[in-house]
Amino acid sequence: MSDKFKTTRRRLLLSAAAIPLVTLAGLTIPVAPAWADDSVLYGPSDPAAKQGGSLTVGSLIEPPSFDIYHQAGEAVNFVAPLMYQTLVYADHDGNPHPLLAESWEVSEDLTEYTFRLRSGVTFHTGQPLEATDVKYGLDYMRNPDNGTIGALDFADLEEVEVVDPLTVVVRLKKPNSAFLITLTHRNGSVVPRNWFDGETSRTELNSKSVGTGPFKLAEFVQNSYMRLQRNPDYWQPGLPYLDEIIINFIPNSAGMLVAARNGRVDMAVLVRPQDADQLKNDTSLTVQRSRSLNQKSLDLDSTYGPLEDERVRRAVALLIDKEAVMQAAISGYGQVLGMMVPGMQDRWGVPLDDLPNQKVDVEKAKALLAEAGHPDGIDLELRTIIGYDWMEPAALTLAQQLQKGGVRVTIERLDLGTWLQNFRAKKMGFTLNDWGTPPDPNILYYRHFHQPPEGADFRNWANADGSRLLDEGRQTGDDGKRREIYNEFQRLLAESVPTVMMFGSDHIVVVSDAVRNHTMHPIGWHFGLVKTWIDQE
Repeated sequence: MSDKFKTTRRRLLLSAAAIPLVTLAGLTIPVAPAWADDSVLYGPSDPAAKQGGSLTVGSLIEPPSFDIYHQAGEAVNFVAPLMYQTLVYADHDGNPHPLLAESWEVSEDLTEYTFRLRSGVTFHTGQPLEATDVKYGLDYMRNPDNGTIGALDFADLEEVEVVDPLTVVVRLKKPNSAFLITLTHRNGSVVPRNWFDGETSRTELNSKSVGTGPFKLAEFVQNSYMRLQRNPDYWQPGLPYLDEIIINFIPNSAGMLVAARNGRVDMAVLVRPQDADQLKNDTSLTVQRSRSLNQKSLDLDSTYGPLEDERVRRAVALLIDKEAVMQAAISGYGQVLGMMVPGMQDRWGVPLDDLPNQKVDVEKAKALLAEAGHPDGIDLELRTIIGYDWMEPAALTLAQQLQKGGVRVTIERLDLGTWLQNFRAKKMGFTLNDWGTPPDPNILYYRHFHQPPEGADFRNWANADGSRLLDEGRQTGDDGKRREIYNEFQRLLAESVPTVMMFGSDHIVVVSDAVRNHTMHPIGWHFGLVKTWIDQE
């Protein structure tokens, strides 16, 4: 570490929770105890917990692969955090806590982060975790030539310096008020240094895991199941409780209900929350319902046919009755959205009534289409993803609603792999989407809507005002000012309509009587299984 680095910056020692707050140099910065409180990691602890046993989980969604650095899409996120860990963990309320980091220091201008790593942590490969591994992962992830999914999330990194085996310094080009929360995403997962140098390293991740997490990948049989086994060398004493987790990939919701009823699975994640109604009278099962950071949206590629015209996109928005779509798709087990996910609405969201283009107005929609040169209406292909059961009834309902204003829709069903190819190639067209976010608006919006090269702008929105607001929001540390900026951005999104955020579904998980201490993280990833246990008596 340079002498200049040691002596010229006043530093704030930070970690654990984002309270209380202190304002310095115009920035609102979280202040917390210097060291980690491990009890908050992965949800509440249970003093009655017993070790051992196998848990079988049913899932409709199967990851195409477990290449966590390159595989896009939400499917891999659900289980990857059980095998791979990041420097920072975000709790259910969105507060950052040390995970692989034992503590951290942050400069007043939010451009320099010094992380002290835990000692005694080993990868599943057996080698010890060191600062060099952290540097390798961040440098690899931020390099756009590597084709990683998180390159843009870490584009502001200027330098990653190894100070000693357990200390790493991350310097940013600009202040980034969301950097700690950014590190909670699996894009920040730490893997052994030089892992991706091997010719077969990416495909090997489908047969073994190389993280530091509480579980190891034992088997992955595509179109069938995956099996995770307890990591005996895991660094948190006594965790995880389970010896084994088996995740069965079940092709449809009907099969999931049968599996839950007959005990073939101990836990079922219901993609269609309304299926819980059919289990209410089963006394051997418990339905858990919790808030989410998820959204079900309709994306409008601004280069796709008539959608290039903002007036056409606004017309589409004015024809959508979000409540009716939510009822058709998930029977009301969720929350109608404006431009913010449910778990962040209170802190960051603009009320629905304060946003444009939220109420159905068929006549105005027709007038906008005529003004845009389409008096006889338009024809669009609406894409859905096979395996996302809510999309089929949602698409049918949308088609009926849109037809009333002259937007004629045909439905095209794509497999997840093809859909992801279109997504990464920025050829989304007119499509339903299903995605979640770590709890910060910068992470929700920046990569998806900022113009290139800083953002991916997946919907080809190309909005300079939107990009300016996103830059301001990222570089502002004061929460009050950030809220003003992101409120303005939400109004711009709602007016220009590169996307229609329709609703966020609640997390619905069905568990058998033997399952104890399970909680679902708002982001929908299976963090809670680390502290789940099975009552085998």
